[in-house]
Amino acid sequence: MLWMKQQSKYENISYTVLWGLLFTAPLLSLYVRTMHDSNIPFDWQEVWMVWRLFGVYLVLFLIHNFILAPLLIYEHKRWLYWTLTACMLGAFTFYQCTSKPDFPRHGPHAMEQRSGRPDFMDNQHPPKFDKDFDKHYPGPTQNGKPLRPHGHRPPAFIGQHDIIAVVILILMCGMNLGVKLYFRTRRDQKKLIELENQNLEQQLEYLKYQINPHFFMNTLNNIHALVDIDPAKAQETILELSKMMRFILYEGDKKGVPLSREFEFINTYINLMRLRYTDKVRISVDLPSEPPDKTVPPLMLISFIENAFKHGVSYKQTSFIDIKVALEHERLQFHCRNSKADQPNQEKGGVGLANVKQRLHLLYDNNFTLNIKDEADTYDVELTIPLS
Repeated sequence: MLWMKQQSKYENISYTVLWGLLFTAPLLSLYVRTMHDSNIPFDWQEVWMVWRLFGVYLVLFLIHNFILAPLLIYEHKRWLYWTLTACMLGAFTFYQCTSKPDFPRHGPHAMEQRSGRPDFMDNQHPPKFDKDFDKHYPGPTQNGKPLRPHGHRPPAFIGQHDIIAVVILILMCGMNLGVKLYFRTRRDQKKLIELENQNLEQQLEYLKYQINPHFFMNTLNNIHALVDIDPAKAQETILELSKMMRFILYEGDKKGVPLSREFEFINTYINLMRLRYTDKVRISVDLPSEPPDKTVPPLMLISFIENAFKHGVSYKQTSFIDIKVALEHERLQFHCRNSKADQPNQEKGGVGLANVKQRLHLLYDNNFTLNIKDEADTYDVELTIPLS
């Protein structure tokens, strides 16, 4: 994926900048010293000595970054990672004990600092270590015997300088693991968000396709009943149904539709349902006449209205359905209250209400309120959702 490549690119850029600063530091340090003290020459040998040390760390860093760290971070091969890292540390420790950098022989006090003898003797005579020289210019001693500047012998055990070098390498590997874990965490978070968004869209599409056939089935049943009563009104109803199906086909797959279109769809549906019932069914609808330029998820409210007609209308006794929508403080307040029939409609279905609840959770998480009061004679639904 593009964003994963970008994350890897940013990680490599951060490493390049860091190592660039480290290799630039000796040059800047020596330059500042020469600017403050004209007796100190700009010696490239000193810079190369530091660069050689940094070069060893750079090689080990590249090995750890591209070979060892991925074993732990991405492949979760812990034992292999720790084994190979321990081998690398052991090899580096052996290198530190057997190879020491050659310090440059320059500067006004270089020889004196190494041997404890005046630096002018180093310029006038070659280093002779006879008895007279040791008598007049004694250097550092051990057990009464002078220490002669012979070649460096590898210590029998790791010294302080070697311990510091190993600690630096361990800290460098730890820093590398920390950076890789940071970028991997960011990649995992973005991947999780992307998967959640894809899953949310798929679930919403599935729920809407469940609602639409259920609603379409109930509406066709209404038209079928109307054909036997009044064929002329049935034709008018078919035209109304075509408007509703056009809305479902062209607006139902959108994330949001204008309030005016949603209210028009509700009015059309209720007008169609009025043709089916007698005066015993009182239907009250209160929708804003001039809704603001806001959007709501399509077919969100119709499931509650459909449920009210399906279970709250009786042909034998007086029934009522009260529907009201109010817009306040960038939120939509929907209220639907209906009577309960003694023998509610037993036709199969009812998936709309269950799906709309799940759809509300997917769309708004906890940023909505849904209160349902199922009493003995009435059924009351109050829904509040934010407008977008």
